[in-house]
Amino acid sequence: MIDYLHGEIAELTPASVTIDCNGVGYLANITLQTYTSLNNKKTAKIYIYESVRQDAFVLFGFLDKHEREVFLHLISVSGVGPSTARVMLSSLSSKEVEAAIVNEDVNILKSVKGIGTKTAQRIIVDLKDKIKFTDTEGAIPTKGSLAIPLLGKEAVSALVMLGFAQSNSQKVVEKVIKENPSSTVEAIIKEALKRL
Repeated sequence: MIDYLHGEIAELTPASVTIDCNGVGYLANITLQTYTSLNNKKTAKIYIYESVRQDAFVLFGFLDKHEREVFLHLISVSGVGPSTARVMLSSLSSKEVEAAIVNEDVNILKSVKGIGTKTAQRIIVDLKDKIKFTDTEGAIPTKGSLAIPLLGKEAVSALVMLGFAQSNSQKVVEKVIKENPSSTVEAIIKEALKRL
């Protein structure tokens, strides 16, 4: 399986990029977000998703792992294929898609061409507990609550790995951080374990 391609940009269009890797050109379908980031660059590293069908072998390229991760979550939803997911990530950034899901904002998802009310609702229902919602500062935006700083994100991840529900963990971690803003990750986790 191809994880990423790194090489010279041989050709770039808003829909695809051809990366020259030691004389072999790989064509990958890309989002508009990735196109914008690659524009005016000579070399690139793009993360790959391989779509293998009976009639075609298609590569999808992403600027970073986060965009690819959101893409993989989207295509896991019934009725959302790679082309639809790519359109979504061209219309909205991966962070905006995450925020729309965590805030259960059907209208933002419906604003994407080809996404109706039922599909938007299905995306929210299927993914709201699966995606790790983070903003650019590493905070987790939650509906009607404070954003959790990076330390809190680590604490929530640890609690989820220990088997606690993400929503409950987030609420408790938020309270602990609000009460003791200078706490270490270990202290946050220990205090949260007492309250869960």
